[in-house]
Formats: sequence, C-alpha cells, structure tokens
Amino acid sequence: MLRWLIGGGREPQGLAEKAALQTIGEDQGQNPYTELLVLKAHRDIVRFLVQLDGYRFASAGDDGIIVVWNAQTGEKLLELRGHTQKITAVITFLPLDSCEASSQLLLTASADRTLVWDCDTGRQIQRVTCFQSTVKCLAVLQRLDVWLSGGSDLGVWSRKLDLLCKTSHLSDTGISALVEIPGNCVAAAVGRELIIFRLVTPTEELLEWDIIEVKRLLDHQDNILSLANINDTSFVTGSHVGELIIWDALDWTVQACERTFWSPTPQLDAQQEIKLCQKQNDIPVNHFACDEENVFAAVGRGLYVYNLQLKRVIACQKTAHDSNILHIDKLPNRQLISCSEDGAVRMWEVREKQQLAAEPVPTGFFNMWGFGRVNKQANQPVKKQEENVTTCSLELIGDLIGHSSSVEMFLYFEDHGLVTCSADHLIILWKNGERESGLRSLKLFQKLEENGDLYPEST
Repeated sequence: MLRWLIGGGREPQGLAEKAALQTIGEDQGQNPYTELLVLKAHRDIVRFLVQLDGYRFASAGDDGIIVVWNAQTGEKLLELRGHTQKITAVITFLPLDSCEASSQLLLTASADRTLVWDCDTGRQIQRVTCFQSTVKCLAVLQRLDVWLSGGSDLGVWSRKLDLLCKTSHLSDTGISALVEIPGNCVAAAVGRELIIFRLVTPTEELLEWDIIEVKRLLDHQDNILSLANINDTSFVTGSHVGELIIWDALDWTVQACERTFWSPTPQLDAQQEIKLCQKQNDIPVNHFACDEENVFAAVGRGLYVYNLQLKRVIACQKTAHDSNILHIDKLPNRQLISCSEDGAVRMWEVREKQQLAAEPVPTGFFNMWGFGRVNKQANQPVKKQEENVTTCSLELIGDLIGHSSSVEMFLYFEDHGLVTCSADHLIILWKNGERESGLRSLKLFQKLEENGDLYPEST
C-alpha cells in the first residue's frame, strides 16, 4: 500500500482562476484519506462505479469490460466480457429467487446489447439485443418488480427479461435520465422536455402491461442534464444553461425555480480586482445530491447548496474546481465530495454562519453571489432589520490528487474508504490512513500473540 502525501494542489490556469479557486495546503486535518491503492484492469475511460454490497463494487466504461472488486482489499474478483462497444448504463437488481444482498445481479447496457450478469459467479445470464437505439439510462422499479430502459423509446421489462411494453419513438437524442415518482409514474428527461409516463399494470379487463404518456413539461429553456429524487413528494431537474427546477412529484407542478442571470462584464469589489465571469455554456447543472434539508448542485465549476425550506441558495463556491464538476455526493457530518474534469477530488464542509440581514439579497440563482447586474435602486434597504439570517459557507477541507485526467465519478464506502474512476483508465481506492494503520497494528499484535512472541518466557 502506498503512503499518499497530499500536496498543495495544482497550478491555477490563468490569473482569474488564481484569484477565484480556493486551495488548501498540506495541513488537511479533516481529510482522513491519506493512503491509496491504484487498481488497474481497464484499457479505456472508466465511467461507471456501482456498489454491489457492503464490500464489493463493479466498474465499467468505454472498453466494454465490467470488473468486480473487493473494496476492502482492492482485489480484482471477476472480469466480465460480453460487450463489443462502450458501456452506456449500469444498474443492479435482486433476482426473483433471492433477497440476499450478495445475490445481486448486474445489468449493463451498450449500443450493441444489454446483458445480465451474476455478480457471484461472473456468469452471463441473459442478453437483450432487440433495442432500436443505444440505451442511455436504466431504472429499477422495485415496487412493480420491473426495470426500464431509456433510449429513443422507453421500454418496460420483467425480471425475467421479457419486454412487457414500450412507447413509440420519442426522440433521436433519446432519454437521458429516469426517476420513479408516485402513482406508478416515471419522469423522463428528453431534450429540454420532461415527460411523465404512467405504467398500467395488468387487471382482469386489461391483460397486458401498458405505458401511457400523461404530460409534457416545457419549463426548461435548454436540454435537461440531471434528474434526481429529493424525497417521496418532490424531485429536481437541472439544465445545460444553469436552471434548477424543483417539482411536485404528485401533480408535477413547479415548487421552486432558480435561473441564472449572467452579465458579460464581471462585477468588481474592493477585496478582489478580478472576478471570474462564466458564460452560459460554462454552467451546466451536471449532478445533484440531496438530503432532507438541501439540494446540492454541481453547476459548471461551482458547488451550490439550495435550501428547500427557504427556497434559496444558502452557500456556494463559484469556482470549486478548475473545470466542470461531474459528480457530487453528501457524506456524514455535513461534508460534501466533488470530482471534476480537472482530475481532482475535493472534500468540503458546510459550515453555518450568522450574518445581519441589512440588505435584501438579489434574486436569481447566482445574482445573490455577486454575478449579474444589480439594480442599486431596487436593492436599497428600506430599514435595517434586527433579526439575524442563517447562511452557510462551503469550506475546502481536503484535496485528493491522484488521477491524471478527468474523474468521472466516485463511491463512498464508509469504513472501506472512497473509490474514484477516471479517464486515465485507473481506479483509486482511497483509505483512511489512521484506520488502516490501526488495523495493521492490530494484525501484528494478533500475529505476535499467536506465535508466542508477545510475552516471551523469561530465562
């Protein structure tokens, strides 16, 4: 195992980024990941990681190979070959005859076919080749015991891999994301449209499955890139031009909306002479993470915390990375992890702070953080308010630098560490150095005790 000494980060790309990008030195007391294992098996970009159980995960990517790993030791357990083109979607589901976590099956899709694998044996159970286009996304509906395939159409499949029903051709661009919502419905992102479908289960009168288009929602101005459930009653979508919309999952109405307002000229302040101004094509909403209070959004190179109750952004880092952020997730203890096209994995902590609400905050997704033109007259305070307003900050607490190219995504394995995959064909298993050191000491102690060397007999 390698000992990883984390340095101070990368050289910023240009003066504007140097002023905006937050950095951290070698003193990273809240960053536990001080050891790493480099896992090599792929020959092309590794795009997908999926957790199989408490100690195993699978990786897949553009080489068409699926590899099953032990997250504790980094051992390669299985290598699954069957695709001839790059893998476009991966998902796990339980087989019909077992509910044990160790018996999960793995479903992988590509332009050539969709395959089902037994993760315990590596056996290819079944293949589906009747798709009319590349499957871009997969979803499992546990309650209905079916799974969905999204491409140029939407297909509904049984656990036995029988096609139950499908829609007509929807779009050449295809379905980019799917989520299950109440009422036997699913929301599908197709270009800039959000389409609600209802699944009709067989009855005495209707002997076959059916899928019905219920509604098309056209509130986004550009293509929808991200779609995620928040809770049982709401979900969120994000577009290519920085729009964030929170939807009611029951009646599909808009609960809240944040849109960016960009100015071609950056605002200046006394503290910072140069402030980075991103353009609309720099602000895609690439990924979401959610908890009961907030939606965490990866928007271009920035991270934003949107509070569901206040219906506004309460914290942000406008330039959290050098390049677009591809994946984020929330950890315990109010921590957040992000990975980016710049090859870095960064850890953040959401910290509360109190500020006096002396002036109203400009509206808009980013105007409140200094972007866009502010109407000074409209924003003059009428009266200084007495009460305090709780806001938060995102503080950088760790910078994991090990990949040489874009980090596509990661998995958090709690005690087993953090797993990252990259365009450099590598997977890195990041370990808690203090915990690993303690485990090695314990093993050494046990070995000495077994050999009788711990308490040598006196002569």
